[in-house]
This record gives sequence, C-alpha cells and structure tokens, in this order.
Amino acid sequence: MGAFVHILRCSDGSYYTGSARGDDLDRRISEHQQGVGGDYTRRRLPVILVWHQYFDRITDAVVWERQLKGWSRAKKEAMIRDKWDDVSFRAKRPSQQAKLSAHATQKT
Repeated sequence: MGAFVHILRCSDGSYYTGSARGDDLDRRISEHQQGVGGDYTRRRLPVILVWHQYFDRITDAVVWERQLKGWSRAKKEAMIRDKWDDVSFRAKRPSQQAKLSAHATQKT
C-alpha cells in the first residue's frame, strides 16, 4: 500500500504538510475540510489542496513529508509552482542566495 504527501493552503494563508495512506486522497482532504483528524487545519478552515505526490511505499512518503516540513515557505511555494530551479536556489544558505542574486543583477 502506498501513500500521498500533500500540502494544503489554509484560510490564514499558512501551509499544512501531511500524508495519507492508501490511494484515496480525496477522502483525506474531505476529512480535513470537516475538521476531522487535524487540529492545525481544523482551526484554519477551509483548506485547499495545492500540491500532492503519490509514493508506492509508505516509508518513502514519510521521509518526503518530514523533509518538506523542514522547508521554508519560499521553497515550498517554488515547488508548488513547479519551479525546481527556484527550489534549488532556495536550498542555498541566505548568504549564497544574496551572492547569486547580486551576480544575476550585475549581468543585466
């Protein structure tokens, strides 16, 4: 049995990263909308599914969920927009980001 990792945008603009076992993500999102099973989302309804990925192995989904929970908001938003170059940029330390941004500005 596999699992989904998903990101929900809450009514307050925050993101919730979670996972759902099985192949019925719609059921889990519906549970969130009804305030079942997630205290964080229950206080921030309604929620909107903005990203999801299915994994054949639950263990892979758990690893990916934990990794995403450690990401910055900017990095998550880049992934949601499918901007993987920006995800890579956001993975760099702020000092490296500043250097790269300054270098890009000098080129234009």
